[in-house]
Amino acid sequence: MNKIKIAVQKSGRLNEDSLKLLKDCGISIDNGKDQLKASASNFPLEVFYLRNGDIPQYLRDGVVDIAIIGENVLVEKGTDIAVVEKLGFSKCRVSIAVPKDVSYTNIQDLNGARIATSYPNTVLNYFKKFDIKPDIHIINGSVEIAPNIGLADAICDIVSSGSTLFKNNLKEVEQILTSEAVLAVSPSISNQNQEILNKLQFRIQAVLKARKSKYILMNAPNEKIPSIIKLLPGMRSPTVLPLAEEGWSSIHTVIEKNSFWEVIDELKENGAEGLLVIPIEKMVL
Repeated sequence: MNKIKIAVQKSGRLNEDSLKLLKDCGISIDNGKDQLKASASNFPLEVFYLRNGDIPQYLRDGVVDIAIIGENVLVEKGTDIAVVEKLGFSKCRVSIAVPKDVSYTNIQDLNGARIATSYPNTVLNYFKKFDIKPDIHIINGSVEIAPNIGLADAICDIVSSGSTLFKNNLKEVEQILTSEAVLAVSPSISNQNQEILNKLQFRIQAVLKARKSKYILMNAPNEKIPSIIKLLPGMRSPTVLPLAEEGWSSIHTVIEKNSFWEVIDELKENGAEGLLVIPIEKMVL
């Protein structure tokens, strides 16, 4: 049987989140310690554990068909590679940071500055828009130390919480781009593997939609139902079922996690009682 080959980062948070996504898609991976390749036992898929920065070339060469990778890596090394799905995890930003004691006014302060980074193309393309020419020092590894040892005036690196910058006495002054994990596809994927990708993507979309949603149940007096329904977008329309107690009904629907508390407050104000909130495992639309 034909198998689709997927690349994931070989270690770190992106690795963990990628494997969790595949697991939530019902895919069981035989993953032994320190393996560089593993097969799924119940889906035509092979996983390749690779260095994040190497993945774009593997996609370009057709060694792997698809990859879960950070957008920031594609901006730096794979602008020719198509993204078919944004995955909503491993969110970060690529930013410029300078020492805290440096007086920073605007981006022109960085003209001619020595900038240490693992993202030279991203930095140069960003500064071109402002007709600024920085002095790029390419570092693979912990770039945050560069200003402290006199190697650079500033750094450009990925930032999540900002705690690493804080520990190294740096402050974020320019945000170049935002990034999250994406599903990228090789330009040379075969027709057979494209069909497998379509099936995988269908599962991924069901999982991602469920992660963004909550299933809620509530009781309400019948006269309050019209005003409550106006607050509930639902998948198509809320389900309304009569309760044993006359004049009351149970209302079931799905709401987005981001607007959850606001909707709950409005439902209570409009007469909803006994609200239950249930996580959703999958949503097939």
